[in-house]
Amino acid sequence: MIINGSLTIINFYLAVFFPEIGETLFSTQGIMVMLLIAYGGAMWMFLTSAPKVYTVMVSDLNIAQLFYEQILDLPIADIPLHYYYNYEQSLGASSFDPIYMGSTLHDTMPKPSDGLWYQLKKNTQLHIIGGASLGYKDCQRHVCFDHECLEALLLRVQSRRLRYKIRKENPLNFLVKDYDNRVIEMAEVNN
Repeated sequence: MIINGSLTIINFYLAVFFPEIGETLFSTQGIMVMLLIAYGGAMWMFLTSAPKVYTVMVSDLNIAQLFYEQILDLPIADIPLHYYYNYEQSLGASSFDPIYMGSTLHDTMPKPSDGLWYQLKKNTQLHIIGGASLGYKDCQRHVCFDHECLEALLLRVQSRRLRYKIRKENPLNFLVKDYDNRVIEMAEVNN
């Protein structure tokens, strides 16, 4: 039995009990395959542990900040790591080519740090961005594409015992009054 520097104790035991595994597992190709499997596992863990993010577009960020922090009492959340890598924003904007759109689109596209971030549920965050027009009778408008998000916000409104009125069930649209008697329209955009 000859043991040289490249043959480790583990390799020795594998070579004794499983000779064909010991030679291929610790070869250059075997190590590369193990590294790729480890990298794939790490990426899977990263993507599955990332929080779900709902985006709500609002008419006025300052009024929205008061509404979500003081009235709905949502805790401020950190920006999820996958937003730093532009993972979700690139899905929606990938059809726009900056070469054809000019520099104005690139300058006006929101950055991940723009807006407000709140923890809605345990592994669910709310990203509040500006850009919505005023709503019903010039009230503040909060627009969302996700029905589940608006249902969670409606539950939060109900638990805080705020005055609200459901205008439409599908797509969900309801009005909420804040403490300053401002009417906020929460509207689901039908896909």
